[in-house]
Amino acid sequence: MDNELYLKQMLNLLTLDLNLFKESIKEVSRDVINEGFSKYPLFVAHQSEVKVGEVILDKEELGTHFTIQASTMEEFVEKKIILLKNVEKFKVTYKNPETHCCIFLITANSAQFVFVPFENKISE
Repeated sequence: MDNELYLKQMLNLLTLDLNLFKESIKEVSRDVINEGFSKYPLFVAHQSEVKVGEVILDKEELGTHFTIQASTMEEFVEKKIILLKNVEKFKVTYKNPETHCCIFLITANSAQFVFVPFENKISE
């Protein structure tokens, strides 16, 4: 399977998970902003163990494709996932957290940021 097809398949699986839990994720995003932790909440979606953020949706417990962990841009800078020199570029790219979920998608082949609209639907 080529990398582009694999990524598309992973994004479809992620969207299925997000469709199930988008309200919970949106609420966590609002809490991160409203409680002053960050203006840039983000979520890590993975299928193995990662050491960034806090688990909010465990794939083993929920029977989903991905575990979702809540984090912030600041934690990503602290852990050097986002380099300090790229912070302004990230802020410009970052989408409205009321309409989009910022996901750091970790797959077997790559890790990258994706912005998923909360209203995005795909058919199974």
